[in-house]
Amino acid sequence: MVQEMWRNEKVRYMLIGGYNTFFGYSVFAILWLLWGESLHYVVLLSISHIVAVTNAFFGYRIWVFRKKGGMLGDFARFNLVYLGTFIFNLLALPALIEMMGFHPLFAQALVVFVTVVASYLLHRRFSFKLN
Repeated sequence: MVQEMWRNEKVRYMLIGGYNTFFGYSVFAILWLLWGESLHYVVLLSISHIVAVTNAFFGYRIWVFRKKGGMLGDFARFNLVYLGTFIFNLLALPALIEMMGFHPLFAQALVVFVTVVASYLLHRRFSFKLN
């Protein structure tokens, strides 16, 4: 039964995506806890974004979409998708923190939740499209 579930791309995406979401949020949280008093949250977000996206690329490429060849093109498209989510994050995070008074860790959790579904669709149809 587990093998049958693993064959389903959406199940793989949810599992690997869950790991990636946890990993990326954890990087942001650790950076916030270590340097939140001395560095602006946008700087911390930028650093965590680079680390998390690089990690996510390999997880999605290898485990979810099982893509071979053409890594450079996939990586470029993948980063374009995440550039869009990063811009959304750069707009939403300050709005939630500065305008609505949310704590940075809670605000980031909300933003991450919103981007998960959009990311799957964009990666499926754009980043790792089959030729």
